[in-house]
Amino acid sequence: MSGGPAIALPPGGVLVGIGCDLIEVERICGVLERHGERFLHRVFTADERHYCSKLGHPYKHYAARWAAKEAVSKAFTTGIGPHLEWTSVSVYHGARNEPLVRLDDKAQALLAQVGATGVLLSLSHTETHAMAVAALVRS
Repeated sequence: MSGGPAIALPPGGVLVGIGCDLIEVERICGVLERHGERFLHRVFTADERHYCSKLGHPYKHYAARWAAKEAVSKAFTTGIGPHLEWTSVSVYHGARNEPLVRLDDKAQALLAQVGATGVLLSLSHTETHAMAVAALVRS
């Protein structure tokens, strides 16, 4: 990625790209009601489907993961398409229940191409909206 100077992050990391997304939970609910399993398999990984389906209100969790995929694609400046597929980005949880990103081989190659070594992610949701902020970083 070209542009201005990188922003130094503690402890010595560099911000390579940033993206965010906000989506209405009702939008995901509507698509799921219309397209069901076809939509779920096209957009979400097996791990994401397993996690969201076992929760009491899966729609807002699917919406947060949708927003995460969009935010990561914006951080890459590619969007979802030929360079990055929906299932190239998968959200899972770390030891402190923090959201983490798993990238497939295609996305890992893109990460290396833009000079980043990792993705930081923050998610939030209410009953009506879900949002995500993603940052590509180089350590």
